[in-house]
Amino acid sequence: MNGRTVLESFPAGGPRGSWPAEEFAQARRSEGLPAEVVMDLASDMFLVIVRSGDAADATA
Repeated sequence: MNGRTVLESFPAGGPRGSWPAEEFAQARRSEGLPAEVVMDLASDMFLVIVRSGDAADATA
């Protein structure tokens, strides 16, 4: 499937030297969830997502 679940969104214009989306995704990965960060150009936001098939595999 090509679906995805958005776990959280972060503004692209965050403080210099701060990577809140990457930090959030890393925390989810340490919990076993295959989270990744993508850029949504239309909204100028970083999204932390889990692809639909991956979410089912991680929780099984």
